[in-house]
Amino acid sequence: MPDRAPPAIAQQPLPYQDRLAARAPAQIDLVVIHCTELPDLAMARTYGERVLYDSGSGNSGHYYIDRDGRIVQYVPLARVAHHVSGYNPRSIGIELVNRGRYPHWLDSRHQAMDEPYSEAQVAALIDLLQHLCEQVPSLRHIAGHEWLDTREEVASDDPERRVPRKRDPGPLFPWPRVLAATPLQALRG
Repeated sequence: MPDRAPPAIAQQPLPYQDRLAARAPAQIDLVVIHCTELPDLAMARTYGERVLYDSGSGNSGHYYIDRDGRIVQYVPLARVAHHVSGYNPRSIGIELVNRGRYPHWLDSRHQAMDEPYSEAQVAALIDLLQHLCEQVPSLRHIAGHEWLDTREEVASDDPERRVPRKRDPGPLFPWPRVLAATPLQALRG
């Protein structure tokens, strides 16, 4: 709907955003939905600012949506954010603040993802997705992080067990509602 107002998006660029690879908007055809697996947006920001690569950059999504529906942009779309192995150059990463498995990400006894997404968060996500579909004409697909990164890791509590490396956005994410509200097609890895 081209006549609708764009969502309010607070700009909070990461300090290393200029060190991220540049890309043309036409390269973008995929949105990847994540959850932070952290308790709050402040901690997600702290994790996003950590420098992990020789380039002087770290891991982060483009957009973050807090539980109250507030949308924050950390990385411009013209830059490649590090949020999903193998798909970064073609994708937009959207992180929903949610505890996930925090703080026991790889503990085999703590793999439940039982925090529901708030109504405000889901509504803001749908609004953002509709806006992105208008702004990025090449955008065609949507995926959950867990669909694209299916690797397993040794469980932190038992070296004989393996657990999924990524489970986000998890079983409580409302895929039918989100897919029905946008023209994006589900892409499974």
